[in-house]
Amino acid sequence: MNSPDNSPPLFTEAIKVWVYIGLLSFGGPAAQVALMHRVLVEERKWLTEKQYLDALSFCMLLPGPEAMQLATYAGWRMHGVIGGLAAGLLFVVPGALVILALAIAYVSFGQVTVVASLFVGIKAAIVVVVIDALLRISHKALKTLEHWLIALLSFISIFFFALPFPLIVFAVACYGYFGHARFPGTVKAAETHNLPAISATLKTAILWLIIWLLPLLILTLLVGSENVILELGWFFSKLAVVTFGGAYAVLAYMAQDVVVAHEWLTSGQMMDGLGLAETTPGPLILVTEFVGYLAAYQSHNSWLLGLAGALIALWCTFVPCLMWIFTGAPYIEWINNQPKLKGALTAIMAAVVGVILNLSIWFALHVFFQQVTPLKYGVLTLWLPQLSSLDVSAVILALLSGWLLLKKRWKIPKVLATAALGAFFLADMGL
Repeated sequence: MNSPDNSPPLFTEAIKVWVYIGLLSFGGPAAQVALMHRVLVEERKWLTEKQYLDALSFCMLLPGPEAMQLATYAGWRMHGVIGGLAAGLLFVVPGALVILALAIAYVSFGQVTVVASLFVGIKAAIVVVVIDALLRISHKALKTLEHWLIALLSFISIFFFALPFPLIVFAVACYGYFGHARFPGTVKAAETHNLPAISATLKTAILWLIIWLLPLLILTLLVGSENVILELGWFFSKLAVVTFGGAYAVLAYMAQDVVVAHEWLTSGQMMDGLGLAETTPGPLILVTEFVGYLAAYQSHNSWLLGLAGALIALWCTFVPCLMWIFTGAPYIEWINNQPKLKGALTAIMAAVVGVILNLSIWFALHVFFQQVTPLKYGVLTLWLPQLSSLDVSAVILALLSGWLLLKKRWKIPKVLATAALGAFFLADMGL
């Protein structure tokens, strides 16, 4: 579980980096994957390009936020379970604290529109970070014409036809598994990684299953099943099992259940929650914390109950993510040394490039335009920006950030600070 040169960094040094990543993890999964790639692979060199891409393709197979799971794996690889816990929690905690504060302010003062204006510059800079990482990852992951075709078909399938990501993954995994001999580097298997012990895997899975579900069972015995906190806990536990393809893949399903089936929030409140989650650091799935707080608060008009709702939402959203990684992480290197399985993961990694491109365009459209409308023509979906809603300041700040990051090679925090300061001055000028 060492870094590429077999000398992992000091734990205290790693903690500082995880705090840094957690504070700067704006912009959703594509931006977060880009940020970690830049910090862990390019700057710190704690993971090799291959280790990073292998882990990313594996995390894309799991339910839950892939960026948080990728951070957890990187921490585990360097410092074991304690390192994984530190990386995973520090990736989530900064955003969770911000979302909690905004949820409290939301129920107290109404819409928190000031947040969107504060983060215009940061989001514009993140667009450039994403594009930079997309180019770098595609250069490493797309080695043959087949890889490029897989990435292109994956992008078309998810962006224009809204096909479920698990279906795309299954299709390309089958293609890579049975056609592995066509992919470079997948024919010869290395003999350096043995299959992990099944007994250890079962112990890990059972331990984390108990950690995840025992509080819910105890709460059921104490307060009975007819309780909003318990209902939230079981709802988000179910969500944690079906959120394949990351947060974007499940938002529509979650929003419909929260608004229509359970009537915990109005559609307007749900959209406000999504907006806040998109403009703050951390995984987009942190919107579950906002939902948990509002649902519990509004049931009895109690901020203490709201706090309990937020905590149970966080617990049932992210503890399963830790379980998936700690159970599956020991298999990543073994999988990538089996020709057929490596062929499947190589194909999945090519598809992931298409998915990141999809998220990048989606994110950029929503940063540069205030109104973006999905138009459906049968099975085809087109995202149409309202040209009159173009945010000129966001475009200016993105161009500035691109020059500073790609040409001048400034560090990300310096670019983000400059873009945020630029947003302040542009807003003061009325742009």
